[in-house]
Amino acid sequence: MSHLVLKTTFLHQDCTDWLAARTDLVQCDYRDHSVLYEHLAKADGLVIGTYLTVNAQLLDRAPRLKVVGRAGVGLEHVDLEACRERQIRVVHTPEANRQAVVEYVTALMLDALRPRPSLDPSILPDQYLQMRRTEVGQQLDQLTLGILGFGGIGKRVGAIAHAIGMRVIVNDLLPAEHLREAVDYPFEHVDAAELYRSSDVLTIHVDGRPENRHLVGKDELAQLKPSCLLINAARGMVLEPMALVAWANQVAHQGGQAILDVVDPEPPAGDCPLLALPNVRVLPHVAARTHTALEDMGWVVRDVLAVLENEVPRFPAC
Repeated sequence: MSHLVLKTTFLHQDCTDWLAARTDLVQCDYRDHSVLYEHLAKADGLVIGTYLTVNAQLLDRAPRLKVVGRAGVGLEHVDLEACRERQIRVVHTPEANRQAVVEYVTALMLDALRPRPSLDPSILPDQYLQMRRTEVGQQLDQLTLGILGFGGIGKRVGAIAHAIGMRVIVNDLLPAEHLREAVDYPFEHVDAAELYRSSDVLTIHVDGRPENRHLVGKDELAQLKPSCLLINAARGMVLEPMALVAWANQVAHQGGQAILDVVDPEPPAGDCPLLALPNVRVLPHVAARTHTALEDMGWVVRDVLAVLENEVPRFPAC
């Protein structure tokens, strides 16, 4: 008997075709609850992206469900305990977008600190010379990079920063000895206060667990240098938005700026105050959007099928 799999997110076409050839694959918009619930009642497998919340209430509508496949990394929208209680396996792609995010964060840092303006075809000689005088960036090997959350992405960002010549400081729940076993470059493990106080660039790489909601708020932002570049390509909920608005306004004339690939909620409302700030750049959550990463995330379908066929998945979360 063929397995019915419900897909509620974009998947790379090769991955979609592969799964469609082996199951009864149904595409469903996660926002259309009436259609979603209708298919869930018959689904053996569910493939999700970033935005669908898989909780007990949703699982109660899926009595046949055997596996949830998360095409991506974060599992904060999946109630793992509720899945365990129902003997539903959860599989994911923990390493699929790591390189894409690392490259993206590095590019954001360079965008902000080493501006590269293009010449207009009608530029005049005086304007050309004026640009050469005013477009002066900061040299990264003179700066300290602070990394909040030293997991797989944070470690690779640190490796690039070290190769460039930056001082690397990190704060993580794990002890320094454990973290040093996984990297081959020097870094300083500091407490949170020192991280905020000493970072010229602070990049956030913590996960979306509930304890991290508004982890960086008014008190933490107050400790930053007024010239700090703050980058968040992790989870929007980590930053307290109104505290960030206040900080950005306060440091607007001192060089402080924030670049946010993620906000909370997504998409942001048109009146989101962060969108109107000249020293805050908001991007549409595209850090992981490379062709390679999207394909690698899409191959969660292999583990989905493995579970449905009573085989051992490669990347189980529970």
